[in-house]
Amino acid sequence: MELHDVWFVLIAVLWIGYFFLEGFDFGVGILTKLLARDRKERRVLINTIGPVWDGNEVWLLTAGGATFAAFPEWYATLFSGFYLPLLVILICLIIRGVAFEYRHKRTEDRWQTNWEHAIFWTSLLPAFLWGVAFANIARGVKIDREMEYVGDFWDLLNPYAILGGLVTLSLFTFHGTVFAALKTLGDIRMRARKLALGLGLVTAVLALGFLVWTQADKGDGTSLVAMIVAAVALVGAVGAVKIGREGWSFALSGVTIAAAVAMLFLTLFPNVMPSTLDPAWSLTVSNASSTPYTLKIMTWLAGIATPVVLLYQGWTYWVFRKRIGTQHIAADAH
Repeated sequence: MELHDVWFVLIAVLWIGYFFLEGFDFGVGILTKLLARDRKERRVLINTIGPVWDGNEVWLLTAGGATFAAFPEWYATLFSGFYLPLLVILICLIIRGVAFEYRHKRTEDRWQTNWEHAIFWTSLLPAFLWGVAFANIARGVKIDREMEYVGDFWDLLNPYAILGGLVTLSLFTFHGTVFAALKTLGDIRMRARKLALGLGLVTAVLALGFLVWTQADKGDGTSLVAMIVAAVALVGAVGAVKIGREGWSFALSGVTIAAAVAMLFLTLFPNVMPSTLDPAWSLTVSNASSTPYTLKIMTWLAGIATPVVLLYQGWTYWVFRKRIGTQHIAADAH
């Protein structure tokens, strides 16, 4: 296996980590409107991800940086062709971070309500748009012989990509609902369990349709294995939450995300962005990669830095592992 193959795998792992971690905090942000009944319950939900949401976004920065350094042609084509949806995601992430920090700065009802609306919409839109983006990467887009995207925005809104967006939206919301059940106490925990059952069934229908479509279009034996793992894990996650085993359910919903993302990358390899105009114009791990020397330096740096980041983030989750409920929120908290 050459270094550009290794970095393709590493970038896939980074995106799996990002969607696993950011997926549940997108889901919790969406739940501030779907699950919480009042401001105190919204505060409980926000507090479950308060210590970790910004650390989760480090995985996105690392995935983007690794793509830029290891596969500059892929990065250039991706960010120029998908400029508008990626810009919307970036704006949402900025506003979302500000909303978390500013919501409690003032006690006025209108102030807090506006920031709560911002948290909901800036969680929902990226959850949908990431699915649209990755479905288009897996399906292929209009790339010419100069490795440039020559389609337009509306080409990205095809039925397959929209289904992919609905899958990530429902899967992340389910993942977040299970996380909320795992991290909360009392009535909100019971309602999160009940909501997770309904969301799990909807997610299963959407995900099965998308994964079967992907497998039929571009799959092989290895992607079929990943699809089966994703399907079994999702069914297991729904079953686990039904019997009150939120920890198992959260782990299995995470396996579902990991297997589904792995399946997309397996259908891609050795391409990184297939061309629908001519397969010979597709970006591959070889024609889109940096020089071997660059990849070698990156490998050494990643080997040193990655364990430190994983240890620190794991320690953060351990410190903030306890459940919280409305009884932990002061009546005049702001």
